[in-house]
Amino acid sequence: MAPQIQTGRQAPDFTLTDHEDRQVRLSGLRDRRVIVYFYPKAFTPGCTSEACDFRDNLASLEALGATVLGISGDDPATLREFAEEHHLPYPLLSDADSATARAWGAWGEKTVDGQTVVGPLRSTFVVEQDGTVSSAEYAVRAEGHVADLRRRLAG
Repeated sequence: MAPQIQTGRQAPDFTLTDHEDRQVRLSGLRDRRVIVYFYPKAFTPGCTSEACDFRDNLASLEALGATVLGISGDDPATLREFAEEHHLPYPLLSDADSATARAWGAWGEKTVDGQTVVGPLRSTFVVEQDGTVSSAEYAVRAEGHVADLRRRLAG
């Protein structure tokens, strides 16, 4: 299991390709707070629910000064289809080799259909303008955590 990120630490930088084949670098977004969420796989029920939850709350998150980035191991073409089908207006980034998920501690053992497997862990982080992690949540539920996150950010 990859070591988890602690709050107050600098977020590991990354440059990943998004669903529109653009390069997105975390450190290039220092003008705003950034919500980085890792999800296991596009088009699965939980990941679709979570992505749509971020979509449905995007205006209120942006009003709080936040930019949303979703990251999975899917390739950019799959992410493009996912974004188009579900009208996802924020960048979906491809972490095909899982290096970013590992660097963020969003990779490890989990139980899927009664089997223990190693893979991406549903996780959500808030990165402040100075690059520090102010919130690190691991093993979040697909449904409901966006509303909790929004309340904490507004608080």
